[in-house]
Amino acid sequence: MTTTTISQLKLNPSAVIAQAVDYPVAVANRSTIEAYVVGRSLFEKLLAYVEDRVDRAAVTQADFTDKKDFEEVARELGI
Repeated sequence: MTTTTISQLKLNPSAVIAQAVDYPVAVANRSTIEAYVVGRSLFEKLLAYVEDRVDRAAVTQADFTDKKDFEEVARELGI
């Protein structure tokens, strides 16, 4: 993993962002990782992955014993 310092990030944020396109860049402060810079496309992929996991968990935990007719649900939702 690529690492940069807060000072380098302040001096040239565009270069750090460019490095973070495909893989996160760790930002260190006095040899301690304080943050990560993540490129937009990677962040969007991570977000989609997390949303999919949450949706799958919700479906797994859903109680399908109390079934409703589609028309009734649509009417309740106003669609």
